[in-house]
Amino acid sequence: MTSTIVHSLVHIDGSFCEGGGQILRNAVALSALLSKPISIPNVRHNRTPPGLRKQHEAGINLAANICSAETEGVHLASTSVTFKPGKIELPKILTADPGTAGSTTLLLQVSLPCLLFASSPTPPSQLTLRGGTNASQAPQIDYTQHVFLPFMKRHFGVDIGLKIMRRGYFPKGGGAVFCSVPSLTEALPPVTLTERGPVQLIRGEARVGGLPFILAERMKNAARATLLAGGVSPTAIRINAVRETQEEAFGSGGGILLLAETGNGCVIGGSSVSTKSKAPEEVGNEAAEELLRNLRHGGCVDEYLQDQIIIFIALAKGRSTIKTGPLTDHTRTAIKIAEQMTGATFHLEENPSGFIIISCDGIGYTPSL
Repeated sequence: MTSTIVHSLVHIDGSFCEGGGQILRNAVALSALLSKPISIPNVRHNRTPPGLRKQHEAGINLAANICSAETEGVHLASTSVTFKPGKIELPKILTADPGTAGSTTLLLQVSLPCLLFASSPTPPSQLTLRGGTNASQAPQIDYTQHVFLPFMKRHFGVDIGLKIMRRGYFPKGGGAVFCSVPSLTEALPPVTLTERGPVQLIRGEARVGGLPFILAERMKNAARATLLAGGVSPTAIRINAVRETQEEAFGSGGGILLLAETGNGCVIGGSSVSTKSKAPEEVGNEAAEELLRNLRHGGCVDEYLQDQIIIFIALAKGRSTIKTGPLTDHTRTAIKIAEQMTGATFHLEENPSGFIIISCDGIGYTPSL
């Protein structure tokens, strides 16, 4: 399917299902890519407070810079946004900075689809994303680096480079991430992923910045104990503890990411972020329990990758079939937006044992000349 300019506004209800920032990110990314202007009332209706935060404003402006869009209502606390895209001309060299601890990974989510396609071969686009790298309510940058990007490379053939220049923790932010995004001239291939295979290794990293190393050790030990109690073999667990130097991190904070690697090449994640109100043991336990929960359902992707790949299988050429755990509200939202914006069709097959088969007939998107 080749993109065409469509002049009538597509209206998207910002209060639907998840009712948060994901509606904005997915709708704006597809608007830019497909040249479909959109209007979103009730922005972040299900959040307190509703309306745009700084990170959403920065994300929409980043997408607008990529496609030379005209926008209305893109300011702090706005509850209605209009986005009228122009033409995407790659490569781009751009910087986005919300000026807060807003998530760098969510800035990447809104911009990545816009940068993936070009009508002729071009050098990679370069993004510098500033803000928070390890914060709650968003994937940690380590998750993006070790789960999401390897999935994109393995299944879509897209090798996106990511370098963490400096970590930024809540509430100060101050982190910086550099991304190199190659462009494709052909449609993404479909994905078939229905057999996870046995877990072969659980690796991970507990890290702190601006805090004593012992806190990372305590996170690590708690995670290991929870995994052992959950039936994981001690020989399959390899978790490291890391303390960042002052140059590597801005502010103080920490977190842990656990990765289960399977015989069929699947990577399932579990993570948690440190806060002042949480003991390190609680952080480690949360990550391990989340990983074990994502392993029990037998899906080939975890609950966070589940919603992030929807936009890409909608754009891919042909039928994708992926086995997941129970659908999250984020995934239901992503499917609704993808169907409304692209015309891709999704089918959900729910199994009584808890797993779901998501099938999608993608549109085979390629850019217009």
